[in-house]
Amino acid sequence: MLVRDAMSTVVLTIGPAHTLRQAARLMSARGIGAAVVLDPEAGGLGILTERDILNALGAGHDPDRETAHGHTTTDVVFAAPEWTLEEAAAAMSRGEFRHLIVLEGHEAVGVVSVRDIIRCWVRGARRDTEPERERAGALAG
Repeated sequence: MLVRDAMSTVVLTIGPAHTLRQAARLMSARGIGAAVVLDPEAGGLGILTERDILNALGAGHDPDRETAHGHTTTDVVFAAPEWTLEEAAAAMSRGEFRHLIVLEGHEAVGVVSVRDIIRCWVRGARRDTEPERERAGALAG
């Protein structure tokens, strides 16, 4: 299975001047754990995750004054839609993060998370075991 099969194509893009509270509200409203931060002055695309916001709040930062710019990861590892889920999971494991921005050319076309990968793997495992369950049911009947 490929990243394109698992990724979310709903990409929340925010600017570096968004406050952490604004970013958290937007992420919460969409039920997502990361926002792509478009900051041309800092080199283009970065990512702000729920963990970044949590760490800022835990450190006592004011979510109404702190901006995404100060908490964005800019040394981002990007994925391609053609990567396998195993390649994406390996990159996440190596980097110790849970989200990858998916690029096609220079455009962010999605975000893939650990949760997305697990969902696909579980669905795939269910499909793989269904024929076995059907055979077992036929033998029992």
